[in-house]
Amino acid sequence: MALEGSKKAVIQGSMDLLLEFRQLLDGDLELLAKLRDLIIDWVQEGFQDFFQKLYGHFLLLSGRSNITNQDSSITDSIPVDKIQTGLVLVLAQLSVFIEQSAIPRITEEIAASFSGGGVRGYEHGPAFVPGEICRLFRSAGEKFLHLYINLKTQKISILLKKRFTTPNWIKHKEPREVHMFVDLLLQELEAVAVEVRQILPRGIIRRHRHSDSTGSTNSSRSNPMREDKLTRSNTQRARSQFLESHLAKLFEQKMEIFTKVEYTQESVLSTIVKLCLKSLQEFVRLQTFNRSGFQQIQLDIEFLKNPLKEFVDDEAAIDFLLKEVISASHERCLDPIPLEPPILDKLINAKLAKNRELSSNSHSR
Repeated sequence: MALEGSKKAVIQGSMDLLLEFRQLLDGDLELLAKLRDLIIDWVQEGFQDFFQKLYGHFLLLSGRSNITNQDSSITDSIPVDKIQTGLVLVLAQLSVFIEQSAIPRITEEIAASFSGGGVRGYEHGPAFVPGEICRLFRSAGEKFLHLYINLKTQKISILLKKRFTTPNWIKHKEPREVHMFVDLLLQELEAVAVEVRQILPRGIIRRHRHSDSTGSTNSSRSNPMREDKLTRSNTQRARSQFLESHLAKLFEQKMEIFTKVEYTQESVLSTIVKLCLKSLQEFVRLQTFNRSGFQQIQLDIEFLKNPLKEFVDDEAAIDFLLKEVISASHERCLDPIPLEPPILDKLINAKLAKNRELSSNSHSR
C-alpha cells in the first residue's frame, strides 16, 4: 500500500542515513574527530531542512501552496474534480505519522548519537528543533483533513443544489416513489466511505441513539407534525417546541452535532454526512413547496434515515438533522399536510423491494 510504503520510507530512510553518519563518527580518524561537531550540525540541520521542505511539498501535492484550517475558500482557485481527494487524505495521515511516530524516533536517535555540535554558535539556537517540526505537521494534518472533508462536501452539495433548484416545487405532482436523487446521494457517500476506509483506521465506535424520557432507545419512525392543516403561527410554535425538545435530549445525553474531527473512518464520514444534511436544509429553505412537494421531501428524508446511519457513529445527530430538513420544508410549504403513515410505509417498502431486486439481478450476472 502506498501509505505504508511512504511511512516506511520516512522512517527507514532516516534511520539508514543516521546509521551511516554514526559509523562515520565512530571512526578513529583524526580528521573526523576535528570535524565531529561540524558533522553533527550538518546532520541536525539536514533533518530540520528536510522536514520543512517536505511540508512545502505536501502543500503543493494537495493542490495549494497555502491553506488555512477549516476554511471553505481553500478550494476556490482549483476545481473540485481537479484535486485528487484520496491523495489529500493520504497526506493528512502521513502528517500525523510524521508528527507522532517519525519525529520522536529520529529525535531519540539524534539525542543518542548526534548530540553536541555547536559550530553554528549559540545565537542561532539548536540546529534540529523537533517541537517546531511536530507543530508544523500537526497543523498540516488538520488542514489536509478539513480540506478533504470540504472537497467531498462541496461535490455532494452540487448534487443537492441541482436536485432542489431544478423542479418547480409549487407545481410538484403527488409523490409516487422515492426520488432518484436519494440513490445518487447514497452512491456518492458510499464512494467516499470506500476511499476513507482504505486510508484511515477505524475508531472506537460509540453509537449515539435517541432516547425517550424513560431512557429507552427510540428507533421507530415518528412524525413531529400534526396531520391537519396548520396555520403559520401554529407552525412556528410547533417547530419551536420540536427543536427545544430534541435539543434538550441532545444536551441531556451530552452529545454535540458537530464535534472535533478525528483521524478515523467514523469521524470523517460522520462529519461529511452532517455537513451534507446542513447543506440540504439550506437548499430546502430557499424553495417554496406545495403539498405534494412537501410530501416528496418527507418521503425522501424518511427513506434516507436508515441508510445514512450506516455511515455514521452518531445516529441521534443524524435523526436531528433529518428532522431539521423536514421542519424547514414544513415551514416553506403552502399546505403542509404530511403523507399518512400507511402510504409512507407502502412507498418506502416498494423502494426497498426495488433495491433488493436490482441487487439480486446484479449479483446473478
